[in-house]
Amino acid sequence: MNSRITMTIALLLIALSGSFGQQPLKADKTDTAGAPARYGFGRIAAPAEIVRWDIDVRPDGKGLPPGKGDVVSGKVLYLAKCAVCHGNNETSLSNLKLPAPVLVSDTVAGSRPKAIGNYWPYATTLFDYVRRTMPYNQPGSLTDNEVYSLTAYLLHANKIIKSNTVLNASNLPKIVMPAKKLFVMDDRKGGPEIK
Repeated sequence: MNSRITMTIALLLIALSGSFGQQPLKADKTDTAGAPARYGFGRIAAPAEIVRWDIDVRPDGKGLPPGKGDVVSGKVLYLAKCAVCHGNNETSLSNLKLPAPVLVSDTVAGSRPKAIGNYWPYATTLFDYVRRTMPYNQPGSLTDNEVYSLTAYLLHANKIIKSNTVLNASNLPKIVMPAKKLFVMDDRKGGPEIK
């Protein structure tokens, strides 16, 4: 790392810790790296704060919240909050340069881009990703019902579920994605195992 950047970071940490011009913090005797136990700023997160951030969803559906969503509601939301970046799935995109990847298995460009219908191995991953990161200008602003609806619309647009499907925490993990068979567990032996 550039020494100028290193110095800037060090000065910033000193200023933030409130120890500028004071004695350096003493290292915790149990810390073998010699770092202080605390740097003098911040606080321990409250359990309620941790719960608000602990929103990940596993492939088996653990972590899915209560709620439900349907294809029709999802299409309305998609057109209002997603199409500006991902395009309208019902029109040709051959003349448009989108700021984000297409979400439907589309072959407009002559090649097959990796999209939900031909690449994602789990439907729950779609829910998790949309919930945490979308829309781009306001990530995390969608309600759980809106995320279920968007997930339903995208899965229907990719011809994975029927138009009358209502998604919820019970049936979303049971959806088998077309690309799931393309992903295999790494079961190699004879070297360091990374799981």
